[in-house]
Amino acid sequence: MKSELKNGSIREMILEKKKKNNSTMLVEKAVPIVLLVTAAISVLTTLGILFTLIFETATFFSRVPFLDYITGTKWLPFIEAKGNYGVLPLITGTLLITGIATVVAVPIGLATAIFLSEYASDRTRRIIKPILEVLAGVPTIVYGFFALTFVTPMLKKLIPDLSVFNALSPGIVVGIMIVPMIASLSEDAMSSVPNSMREGALALGATRFEVAVKVVLPAALSGIIASFVLGISRAIGETMIVTVAGGASPAMTFDVTESIQTMTAYIVQVTTGDVGYGTTIYYSIYAVGMTLFVFTLVMNLLAQYISRRFREEY
Repeated sequence: MKSELKNGSIREMILEKKKKNNSTMLVEKAVPIVLLVTAAISVLTTLGILFTLIFETATFFSRVPFLDYITGTKWLPFIEAKGNYGVLPLITGTLLITGIATVVAVPIGLATAIFLSEYASDRTRRIIKPILEVLAGVPTIVYGFFALTFVTPMLKKLIPDLSVFNALSPGIVVGIMIVPMIASLSEDAMSSVPNSMREGALALGATRFEVAVKVVLPAALSGIIASFVLGISRAIGETMIVTVAGGASPAMTFDVTESIQTMTAYIVQVTTGDVGYGTTIYYSIYAVGMTLFVFTLVMNLLAQYISRRFREEY
């Protein structure tokens, strides 16, 4: 009797184990399929966006010569009958904003990263890093109104000739916006440098500043430069700050006190206006979008190349 009960319980345990094994096998088979579908959705979405850009841009260039678009110095799609579609004024405005943002963000971001990595205590780091993360999470439209209603009036006290819409104010605020990205990525790169290198330099009589500048910075150079390139790429693609505070006057000028227009600001202007579907102006936003896509793609590829080329293995 006891042996029968024992055999029955063993049989039940075997059956339960088989059921568990079957369910585990089903999960193991299903998980790769789900992950593959998720990855395929991402790839197909990217391909769909790229295909749309290419197709609509080709339609635009069937109406506007490519050479006129790339070399033209006037962007006047709304004023003249046939319009002028020289993209250089929009590129100039974009690069002007990006240049100002880079001048602001690179030294501040790098100095913040050096402080967090080499000087800050754990308690200080726990306080400052969340503040940087909050700064990175502020909506860009808020940055835009901050530039228009706070930064511009302050700058106007220093520069009386400053226009209400100008390149300087949004450039500075875009720089402030990308500081957390540069600081965080640079700090991660510097923190990955082995402490043995710091200790060896300190043992030879170097100061903490010399260790940071002459030992840690060169060792983390690939990650730091990659953070700069990614930050600049982010500045190139910024939309709402330059739309709100930069103005809508495309001009080939490097005068930071004047109103300008960037590629992203033009796209916003057209998509919020009364532009008919199928018009040349409508297709121009895809040409400008493709130009912007090429800029950001080149910057991202450059960042990846720098990371691979100058990466140090420890």
